[in-house]
Amino acid sequence: MIIEDEKDIADLVEYHLKQSGFQVIQAYDGPSGLEKAKKGRPKLIILDLMLPEMDGRDVCRALKSNPLTQSIPIVMLTAKAEEVDRIVGFELGADDYVTKPFNPRELVLRVKAILRRKESPQEGNKYYQAGELVIDVDRHLVTLQGKPIPLTTTEFKLLYELVCNRGRVKTRNYLLDRVWGYTYEGYARTVDTHIRRLREKLGSMGDWIETIRGVGYRFREEEE
Repeated sequence: MIIEDEKDIADLVEYHLKQSGFQVIQAYDGPSGLEKAKKGRPKLIILDLMLPEMDGRDVCRALKSNPLTQSIPIVMLTAKAEEVDRIVGFELGADDYVTKPFNPRELVLRVKAILRRKESPQEGNKYYQAGELVIDVDRHLVTLQGKPIPLTTTEFKLLYELVCNRGRVKTRNYLLDRVWGYTYEGYARTVDTHIRRLREKLGSMGDWIETIRGVGYRFREEEE
């Protein structure tokens, strides 16, 4: 689904997505985008930041707070390239961030990468436990003390990578490659932002994600 008020851009993105075999729904403002998302349940949403009637940030916030749409991956599409805007987008739950002007084929590659990690997030074991934290891969569910923790697709994959490599330090570049599907210079802050969000959502177990200064991150091997 594309929520974009500039029809020329929406049509361009739709053309390239259809060339790759995707079906596409368009919306040209926030309220109609939210309504169509709830009804259509798209596999992914490309969301413009600057929209009429309702800002893209508010749309993202509404999507992530609604049980019907909170698990849908979101790619922010915007003319704003400042680091603070990118971080705000990630903190609201966006899975990726593309700035205008952009290469439509690169956008399609990012869409495919996100959908790959959502539909087949990993191979091998399907169930992991660390203390009172449980990752159920088949159900795409994380629980802490038996209570579900709402995670975005990216947060789920990031937590999985850390937990299944417990005790081993993983660099930011490794995590970018494994979780986002590619590496790109200058986006180490992306990992840091998602780690911070994960720690907040994990509550009492947030400090199990350890920062190894100058190297990366590690999930504690055993409770201390």
